[in-house]
Amino acid sequence: MKVKKQKVSPRQKMINLMYVLLMAMLALNVSSDVLNGFTLVDESLSKSADNTIKQNDVLYNAFESSLEQNPEKVREWYERAQEVKRLSNKLYDYANELKTRIAKKADGEEGNYTSLKNREDLEAATYVMLAPGIGEGEALYNAITEYRTKMLEMVDNPAQQEMIMTSLSTEVPNRDISLLKNWQEYHFENMPAIAAITLLTKIQNDVRYVEGEILHALSNKIDMGDVRVNQIQALVIPTSKNIVRGGNFQAQIILAAVDSTQRPQIYINDELLTSENGEYSVQCNRTGDYTLDGYMLVNDGSGSQSRYDFKQGYTVVDPTATVSASLMNVFYAGYENPVSISVPGVAANRISASISSGSGSIKSDGNGGYIVVPTKVGEEIKIGVTARNEAGNSQSMGEYSFRVRQLPDPTPFIEYKDKDGNTQRYRGGKGLSKQALMSSNGIVAAIDDGLLNIGFKVLSFETVFYDNMGNAKPMISDGTNFSARQKDMLRDLGRGKRFYISHVKAVGPDKVERLLPTTLEVIIN
Repeated sequence: MKVKKQKVSPRQKMINLMYVLLMAMLALNVSSDVLNGFTLVDESLSKSADNTIKQNDVLYNAFESSLEQNPEKVREWYERAQEVKRLSNKLYDYANELKTRIAKKADGEEGNYTSLKNREDLEAATYVMLAPGIGEGEALYNAITEYRTKMLEMVDNPAQQEMIMTSLSTEVPNRDISLLKNWQEYHFENMPAIAAITLLTKIQNDVRYVEGEILHALSNKIDMGDVRVNQIQALVIPTSKNIVRGGNFQAQIILAAVDSTQRPQIYINDELLTSENGEYSVQCNRTGDYTLDGYMLVNDGSGSQSRYDFKQGYTVVDPTATVSASLMNVFYAGYENPVSISVPGVAANRISASISSGSGSIKSDGNGGYIVVPTKVGEEIKIGVTARNEAGNSQSMGEYSFRVRQLPDPTPFIEYKDKDGNTQRYRGGKGLSKQALMSSNGIVAAIDDGLLNIGFKVLSFETVFYDNMGNAKPMISDGTNFSARQKDMLRDLGRGKRFYISHVKAVGPDKVERLLPTTLEVIIN
């Protein structure tokens, strides 16, 4: 894309001047002062990039907030911002990887670009960036070019496009020393390691700067923080639609977008509501369904009145509570059973629960639910629920009984990664590839039946292989992992061969050690 040239920003002038000055000094003499200069510039650019990252994070957070407020309006620009973030991080991380490789080439495997020792090394950058067949210089050039092209597509302002072109330029200066050199040769050939790292830091700094400019451009297009009203509607906002008998129904009645300089007149059953802020309260002594019905009168600019009707239903119920195990209809001994406890019309922070003495423990999970840990198999435990009303008085909501059982036996399986990197569980009954089998360290056991997903620790297991004569060769594992002997046998298995896993010993969260009755047949395909 050809863009009309604009005036270069002062920031870009400063960065370019610093880098050109150091390059000129380097051409005269690679002294310690010059190398120290590169180190200072690199540190300054790194700090500048870090500050820009913090500023960009503020913009990303603003996009998140705006998306929650107005998804339909903001989603397109939010998704573009996320694409900018992904592409920027990709190029930034790539430059970081190259800095690490140059540092390790100069200082060895312990090398770190933040504390480079052999700063004057002239071979490290040349090897990493320009070595025939493995040099990364051309790949970096292409990555910058691709990133620049995609960022230019994000904006239509000529000045911003020129800023992007200047900051991410890959043109070779027209100087004697640059004759017959491409971009990567000009910047990295026979260049001290610290100079090459400084250049890569400059590229990272430019990426973050361009990222910020693009984010500002995108945010301007969605009018962040803009709020518009296109509807006037009477609203009833109740504290709760479900009321416990003896409690109060409370609601706030408002007119959306009402003029704050005047209050509407509110009528309930044709009687004027006298509360100043539109708050309404009535005691509920009988159960059933009820309706709050009324209207508002609002003066308009012409002096006439407009009427807005409202209607809100609510239900009055007897004191009750709901106690349910989140994953199952029974509790399992020694296991942290998640439990949901609720009382209609009562907020979660005003509900408390207790367990029958000596039966185990119950505690809040911090998210509105509870964790019950029974201690004895076969007994019945009771959970008592108490609710506190707005006046601070406590009321019993009843007791609820549950049977306690032992955790069922888990199923053994071989866990491995498929070609897409997803975790798979092999339970037998079909073929397993040799590659997947060899990538697994051993076996795993868990209760995984669609309702429960509880992991067990495998203590040991036995494999049985059969030789060509049909003789069985049992072998004991190394804990949860295949032993060295077992691994050797696995390597010798050919397509269509099979072996068996049995005598699996495992222990679950209930601390009960068990011998699993399941035998796992593994077929190699």
